[in-house]
Order: sequence, then structure tokens, then C-alpha cells
Amino acid sequence: MWPAHQCTLRLAVAVALLALSACARQAPQTRVLFDEGHAQQFHAGTDGPLDLSGLAALFLDQRASVGIGHDPITDNALSNVDVLIISGPFAPIVPAETESIARFLDRGGRVCVMLHIAPPAADLLHQLNVSVSNGVIREREDILGDDPMNFRVTRLAPDDLTKHLPGFDVYGAWALLSTADGATVVARTSPMAWIDLNGDHTLGPGDAVQSFAVVVAGARGKGHFVVFGDDAIFQNRFLVGDNRRLAENLVGWLR
Repeated sequence: MWPAHQCTLRLAVAVALLALSACARQAPQTRVLFDEGHAQQFHAGTDGPLDLSGLAALFLDQRASVGIGHDPITDNALSNVDVLIISGPFAPIVPAETESIARFLDRGGRVCVMLHIAPPAADLLHQLNVSVSNGVIREREDILGDDPMNFRVTRLAPDDLTKHLPGFDVYGAWALLSTADGATVVARTSPMAWIDLNGDHTLGPGDAVQSFAVVVAGARGKGHFVVFGDDAIFQNRFLVGDNRRLAENLVGWLR
């Protein structure tokens, strides 16, 4: 039998360890910033059907801290951030912001870009060696409803982003192309997909028909990035089923 003073000491140590363990479980492990300084129409802090509050909640469920940025992206704004999410910008990400994001990646940050329209993110994507199409993809396989711009993506590369995932749904996706080493295709369309190059809304001889990438991921410096050709994937209305599983994988990948 332990002497009374030793029992008291052992109990005090056990209580202290439990307290430290509880603090570790409760302390935010990852600091996430949702950029909303580029005229975004869909927000992480509101609960509309096209907003991103469901995605933000998944980060909170994993004990991450979540902030929203309304100012330009600068080195100072990113100094206490681990993850930067830029979803659906309508105003351009200017070269100075792109340079700050590049430095953020170089020192180990993680960046997620989701496109609603392509031009505002063009400078940033160029820095990441990713090109984007000049039109949205139309599918001829796995179409959702009657709209060929809404379709299911099932051609997935083995990756932590696609773990336990048979596919996911997109609702107006731009085609992505890696233009240098450092980025790989994570998900792509069927070979029957096409892009309307002449704007006549009809598949013709001059249109592009092939398998297009809709998700690419890569590394820069000590950091990593992922680009989604569609920002609707993680909006509240569509954050169900396999899209939710993809979001959960994304949260883990970014953390």
C-alpha cells in the first residue's frame, strides 16, 4: 500500500496530466482563414443554401479556428494562418496578393482555391502553374438532371483527398491543366466531356472533346495547394453524401 503522501502526489500528477490532455484536445490545432475580400457572393459565416458555413463547421468540428478576411491578402494577414481558402472570387486577386500567397506557400502554408468564374484567380493560378479553360465543361456521361454542366465525377486518382470516395458532383466546372511539375490531377471527367469553344451551345467539330481535370493538387516550397474547378461542390445545398465526404477529406488534407 502506498503511503498517504505518495498517493496524494500520484493523484496530483494524474489530475495535472488529465488537465493538460484536455487542454490539448480543446486547443485549436489549425488556423483557417476564409478570404472574403474579393467580392465573394457566398460566405462562410452565413447559412444560405449557397454559402459555406457547412464547410466552416467541418473545420470547427476538427478543433480548427476559423476566421474571415475582408481585407487584401498580405504577408501580415497570413502571418498567423495555416490554411487559406479562396472560394468564388469575383474581384481579381492582384499581383501583390499573389506574391504574398506564394511566400505563404513557400514557408509551409496550405491553400485551397475554388472557382466560380476563372479570370479573378488567373494571376494566382499562373503562379501555381495551373491553367484554366475559357469555358465550362459539359458532360455526356453521368449527367445530373438534364443539364450537361452538372455531372458526377468518378475518375479519381488515389490520394488523401479521394480516400473512401467513389465520386462527387459538380455544378458548373472549369477545366484545369497543370503546366509544370509540382501539380497532379486528382479528379477528371469522362473522355466524352466537351467545352463549347465557339459559343453556339452545340457540340461541333471545332469544340474540345476529351477528359478534363476538375481538381489538381500540388506543392510549392514547403506548402501545398489544391484547386477545384467548381466552387459549388462545398456550398451548403450540395454538401451532402459524397460531396460531404470530399469536404471531410479536404479538411483533413488541409490540416
